[in-house]
Amino acid sequence: MAVRFYTQAPKALLAKFDAAIKQKEPKGKIDTWETSDDGKYYTHTAERWSKKAWFKPSTSDGLLTFNIIKPKNQNVTSSVYAYYHGHLIETFLNHFDANFTSAEATALPVVGDLCNS
Repeated sequence: MAVRFYTQAPKALLAKFDAAIKQKEPKGKIDTWETSDDGKYYTHTAERWSKKAWFKPSTSDGLLTFNIIKPKNQNVTSSVYAYYHGHLIETFLNHFDANFTSAEATALPVVGDLCNS
């Protein structure tokens, strides 16, 4: 249950995502995602979906991956997984379409995901 973005500059793409979340100027600002207090994880901001799951990013050669992480004492349901993965890909298409070649969402948990007890 991960989202992967194929890109020549995975660290730069993640930095652009962070910058768009933190920016003050409304134009281009991403206000549908926020970071955890330590800045290591991302959650959706919509009232119904906020903190229902978290994404933990990692980079490797040509790849920016977001693994899903469950909140404390709660599993990630299929509807939460679908919402988070769909909205993350939508966000990147809306803001960074020129910075990656393709994106994919895995259907089942992969190494790095923590979605069930």
